[in-house]
Amino acid sequence: MSARPISSEALLTPSEVAELFRVDPKTVTRWAKAGKITSIRTLGGHRRYREAEIRGLLGGVPGQRAASA
Repeated sequence: MSARPISSEALLTPSEVAELFRVDPKTVTRWAKAGKITSIRTLGGHRRYREAEIRGLLGGVPGQRAASA
């Protein structure tokens, strides 16, 4: 049996993305269904979003500041 490599890529929940954009979590899900943002499905069927992609999008939103590392 081969083990899958563990990705160190940070993922966000719909609620976390919604908080960053100040929208409802259902809006985030609609964006994913429309192809505006990329979502990953967990084994349980829940959506997760790549933090790097979301932070990149936040850079283009007026009035939003990305967290400094």
